Amino acid sequence: MIAGFAAGSAVRVRENPTELSIPIRQATKESAVARPQRCFWQRCRSGAADNGLSCLGRHAPKVDWRTAIDAKGRAIMKRIGILTAGGDTPALNAAIHGAVVRANQLRIEIYGLIKGFNCLFNPRVPHVHLNPLFQEIPELDPTKGGTLIGSSRDYIDPTRKEDLDLISARLLKLGIEGLISVGGDGTLNGLQPLAERLPTVLAPKTIDNDLGLNYPSEPDEWIRAKDPGAPHGYRYARTPSSAVFDLNQIVNYATPGYATAVLVTAQGVERIRTTAESHRRIAIIEVMGRHSGYIALGTAYGQPDIILIPEHPLDTELLVERVRHLYDLQKNVVIVCGEGIVDEQGVELGAESTSMDPAGNVALSGAAEALRAKITALLGDRYFQRYRRGSSAREAIFTRKVGHTQRGGRPILFDRFYAALLGSKAVDLLVEGRNNAVSVLQYNAAKGFHVEGYDANRFRDRWGLIHARQMHPALYDPLLMKPSRMGIDYLLPIFTDAIGSDDAEHMRQTLFDPGNLSEPYHSINTDVHKRIRYLEPEGD
Repeated sequence: MIAGFAAGSAVRVRENPTELSIPIRQATKESAVARPQRCFWQRCRSGAADNGLSCLGRHAPKVDWRTAIDAKGRAIMKRIGILTAGGDTPALNAAIHGAVVRANQLRIEIYGLIKGFNCLFNPRVPHVHLNPLFQEIPELDPTKGGTLIGSSRDYIDPTRKEDLDLISARLLKLGIEGLISVGGDGTLNGLQPLAERLPTVLAPKTIDNDLGLNYPSEPDEWIRAKDPGAPHGYRYARTPSSAVFDLNQIVNYATPGYATAVLVTAQGVERIRTTAESHRRIAIIEVMGRHSGYIALGTAYGQPDIILIPEHPLDTELLVERVRHLYDLQKNVVIVCGEGIVDEQGVELGAESTSMDPAGNVALSGAAEALRAKITALLGDRYFQRYRRGSSAREAIFTRKVGHTQRGGRPILFDRFYAALLGSKAVDLLVEGRNNAVSVLQYNAAKGFHVEGYDANRFRDRWGLIHARQMHPALYDPLLMKPSRMGIDYLLPIFTDAIGSDDAEHMRQTLFDPGNLSEPYHSINTDVHKRIRYLEPEGD
């Protein structure tokens, strides 16, 4: 167990395979209800290949394979596609794996579309058959970070009907009867044009944990005003909420990739702390999350002194007062700030760049540096000279970005386990005839974690736009600048036993493997490339 992650008890398991509450702790032999889930649990822990999630298969809907009709007389899809879109996260392969294993059980072919939506603009539609003879290909490893089928930030313009016609025709020619996209809020917005032409569902992923709703009525609180300089030509704002916030009402409690990102940032804080202590420094650590403070909140497991989140404007006076007190007391201070933090006027500290990322968002840069400048100006050089701890404030205060290490690497147990369940649920949603739907991870105290299907339109505001979820203010204490009591209650179900014993063992066995010194890195792309197939051009 990594320091800072507490142990806890298991949550209850339900018998219905489409709404599983899976134990974070491995099921005991005495639990007759939990026993059918154990082989799936072990599958996600080890990543070893088999013919499918046999434990789920025992409870799968009865299907007549000869006629491809289920017990209720519904036609079963014969072939579906899956793609990964947007930024990479550690749990993408796990989500693909869960979808493939479920497709194997239902005798559905599943094609991986190379490089996300970018593939659909290619007339030859490069793709990989992920389950030939209904067995997953060996390259598909749920314990490996990233995505074996590639990703991109290309999206479909809903106003370009000609492109949509071409894409629909290509998918039809490929025999794709339904599409699963693994992505975040941007991907869900991009899926809408396709949902009007073939069944589509989303399996969530994002390290930012910003795909979801704090409560079901949240999209109704958005208003907008015309602003030619804003993305989409409108400036959006929130009206005051009349909803009572309840952790049990959160839609999509946590997204795969979030827990692993927090592991990285919490460990980063622990490592920076020893440097700050040794050299009597003030450290400012910037973490990802854009306008959502979930990663910063979770980094509390690394025990920083101060946490600043984008959802609460910076109180500079209170911050400097707190820094002075801590520095006088312990001779070092560690501050964690989200990359999207704002000042008292609501202006982003890090939005100094005028460039945009491929998704159309302002490219945030320099939140930690901007914060450093503010603290330096208010503390002044004399403060540190008096203590003989540096010739200037700028020397005594340093910044670090955790950066893209939050996105990569092996997913920890929580992420790969629930990513696989969400991928599996996405297949079920297509088979059930659902369209424009999302597989979501729900939590409540009575049932624990379980997966459900949710109508994608319920994420949209009245103009059809999906907004990134911001952390609810009730999860943060602005005076202590740390998680509130409710914030702690939110984090505990996610991170209690989030790390498997095999996660630590994997690092012990592989990181300092002597072969790493002599053998070149072997990229999964090399093997997958050999499996890529293409549509034949018209007329050939």
